[in-house]
Amino acid sequence: MASEPADLIGPRDTAFSLDLTAAQLKVVHTAVKSMLDDFGHDQPDVHRVIREVLAKLPDEPSIRAIDLDAELKRAI
Repeated sequence: MASEPADLIGPRDTAFSLDLTAAQLKVVHTAVKSMLDDFGHDQPDVHRVIREVLAKLPDEPSIRAIDLDAELKRAI
């Protein structure tokens, strides 16, 4: 069954909100950066969306400062 246009998420509407631990944030950032590297240069629209997602995450130095091993030990 097709959705009515009023039921669709708009192009600038927030579709989802997500709470992440520091360890989860580091993993998500790494995964999204990997996606940017993996997609071909012939997909500028995908690159744009990936860059938009990365812009919503903390900057690279902040992500690098997260000690994944220490965060995982704290979670136990």
